[in-house]
Amino acid sequence: MLISLNVADERLTTAHRAKLAYVYVRQSSVNQVRQHQESTELQYRLVDRAIGLGWPSERVQVIDEDLGKSGAGGVDRHGFQKLIAEVGLGNAGLVVSLDASRLARNNRDWHQLLELCSVFGVLIADGERLYDPRAYHDRLLLGLPGIMSEAELHQLRMRLHQGERQKATRGELRLPLPAGLAYDRAGTIILNPDEEVQARLHLVFAKFRELQSARRVMRYLDRNGLSLPVRPLLGPSPHEIVWRAPDSARVLSILQNPAYAGAYVYGRRQKDPSRCRPGSLTGTVKVAIADWAVCLQAAHPGYISWEEFMANQGRLADNLCRYEAGHSGVPRKGAALLQGIAICGRCGRRMSMRYTGPNADYPVYRCRSDRDQQGSAMCQEVRALAVDALVERMVLDALVPDQIEIALAAAGQLEQESRQLERQWVLRVERARYEAERARRQYEAVEPENRLVARALTRAGLGREAACRRGGRAGACALARARAASDWPGGMRRATSARREPTADLERGHHVGSRSQAHSAICDPRSRS
Repeated sequence: MLISLNVADERLTTAHRAKLAYVYVRQSSVNQVRQHQESTELQYRLVDRAIGLGWPSERVQVIDEDLGKSGAGGVDRHGFQKLIAEVGLGNAGLVVSLDASRLARNNRDWHQLLELCSVFGVLIADGERLYDPRAYHDRLLLGLPGIMSEAELHQLRMRLHQGERQKATRGELRLPLPAGLAYDRAGTIILNPDEEVQARLHLVFAKFRELQSARRVMRYLDRNGLSLPVRPLLGPSPHEIVWRAPDSARVLSILQNPAYAGAYVYGRRQKDPSRCRPGSLTGTVKVAIADWAVCLQAAHPGYISWEEFMANQGRLADNLCRYEAGHSGVPRKGAALLQGIAICGRCGRRMSMRYTGPNADYPVYRCRSDRDQQGSAMCQEVRALAVDALVERMVLDALVPDQIEIALAAAGQLEQESRQLERQWVLRVERARYEAERARRQYEAVEPENRLVARALTRAGLGREAACRRGGRAGACALARARAASDWPGGMRRATSARREPTADLERGHHVGSRSQAHSAICDPRSRS
């Protein structure tokens, strides 16, 4: 409430009026600036309050750079910093604000301003009265609004958070969904109806089941030219799916997301003030699965079961090389057969690897724990070639009765992998054809005389047609590499030759429709006249 009391106050002196008066204006969010214009207008009218206290209008400055910024302390407020600087330089004689909550919503900023005003003799005025921070009783009165404004913000946050959590406990809080899931018209969570998105995510989980490493899954996708679906959460909804190149972070985000296991989870991350960057409110850390606030299993359809999701988390944790914690780590490159799993027969500790020879092609198992930890002699060192040969013989002898079944199972696995890869590229080419056809329809919907738009659509149509051709060629090359690397037996090749029609369609996908009348219309605008 703004009360215009322009009665002469003994606190006001000529020294105060010789300096400038600063009116600080702030709203906490952009929505408040847009919707609560009366409050903003009321703060701007504080200029009249400063004029009534004896300052000429030309010596009253308004600081409104912080409109739309929170005063909680997590965001850089350039206007408040400017006010602090002017007070510290001795340029200010009066600071006017509607109330304490406009200046600051945290005690750190509020008491910093009070201390500087006390040192430099600056008066503080709100909509009701005038305060002198040097006076004990005024300082006491100024401290209470600062405490109450911070407590009020805490109470608001607590009530909002409790309401949000109660809604999440019932599974009714609408949370952002990953690319593989979507909301239908009734608000129910379903699998993304895009077949290519579903097939790509099923492939990611299948390859992790096989390769047991997120980095290997990423390399497999990158080697075969397969992108990952991503739903950006910035900007207004609905958020469309975009395709991005695979990397380890994206693969891990898919494997670690419980929504793909059909679980409704709230509280996967919590705010950590020590991780907040300057000028940002974001700074969170992961919460352990056992400490999630809400976890409703089988709440909606998923790509894997909850048991497989938990097994995947255990596998990812074991992939970290921490032997003392019981994590063996993921198998790495190297010529040795037992790297990472060889145990010393003398002390029972895990043995490390060393490669010798002129080309570093002779692996050696070493037990160096005593030397590294105690400075004593090495426990033992064993060449790996003889040990690996013995282990290979033992494994092959154990597999002799089931050689035929193992060979057939391996051939079937290779065939299934080729079919999976083939399916991915068939869907990708189908999407490219749809985009090219869509560009053709857009072009035909434009008036022939509107050349400004027609030329841009022509270039877009040609670009999508070229993408369709590149997709067909890349898919054929990827399948050829997969088949060459698989080294199938000749009989299995002949048995699968009858199922190669989709691959042939991929190889000639850049010819199908590329010379059709529709694309000719895009390439030659005169055909439409």
